[in-house]
Amino acid sequence: MSDDRHPGTLPSVPPTYRWWQVLWRILRRLFVPPQPVRVGSPLPPPPAFLPPVATYRQDVPHPIFVAAKGDAFDFRLYAVYTWSARYMSAEGLRLLVEGYLPWAGGVVREQAIALAREYEPHRSHDLERALNNVLLGQRWPRDETRPHFTVQVRVSPDERIRERLRPYWEERIKLECDHELQKIRARQADDLTRRWGAVLQALEDDPVTAHAARLTGEQFAEVFRRYAEERRGTVPELLTLLREAVRGHNDLGLGPSEYTEAWDAALRTYERQNRIAPRAN
Repeated sequence: MSDDRHPGTLPSVPPTYRWWQVLWRILRRLFVPPQPVRVGSPLPPPPAFLPPVATYRQDVPHPIFVAAKGDAFDFRLYAVYTWSARYMSAEGLRLLVEGYLPWAGGVVREQAIALAREYEPHRSHDLERALNNVLLGQRWPRDETRPHFTVQVRVSPDERIRERLRPYWEERIKLECDHELQKIRARQADDLTRRWGAVLQALEDDPVTAHAARLTGEQFAEVFRRYAEERRGTVPELLTLLREAVRGHNDLGLGPSEYTEAWDAALRTYERQNRIAPRAN
């Protein structure tokens, strides 16, 4: 409807009418009933799926302090909580348990305070194993209708204890490394000795090895020469022992048992000098 005085223009509206008109529009937007879905139009998004059980792992960086045996030093407990809740999103569970953290820390401290006083300040690993055995299978609170948690802890000693333990472990590591090095050297020396023994034994059986050994180097040639001389020197000693055994039987009137023992000693000496395994009786 146009104004007669100014054709083509809207008639003036009282201020009260404008205010109620704006209010009506706002209310209509808020309480308008949903429109039916038309065929061919996209469907509205489905509601978010909530799992039957939501879990959230919470690794707390700041420690819980409990006194060690003697009350002079503290153990540091680093707790890792696993929270669970029914029909709740993981994000909602995370936001909820942030407020529960002081209470959960108090539960862990209560479980650890008496046990920690049974262990010396440098026995943090032993306390960690014992405390986790106590906490295993427990959860707080026990009501499944509310969020609850299980926990594992890592235990560290006081920093002053760590400094005192450092020289001990440095010396222990050095000793263990030296021991392993000596075992390696012993194994290598044994292997090298066996290999050279086999080589020398093989060379001794060949009549041309005394000359061929010179071709392999002066040091080896000298060692082999000494080895061959020592081996040759054992033969007169063995002959002397055998002659004495025979002479003792004939000239000294040895009985059969003494004669047998003398020959047995000679045989064993020969076997030992030539590295021959004794035959079974």
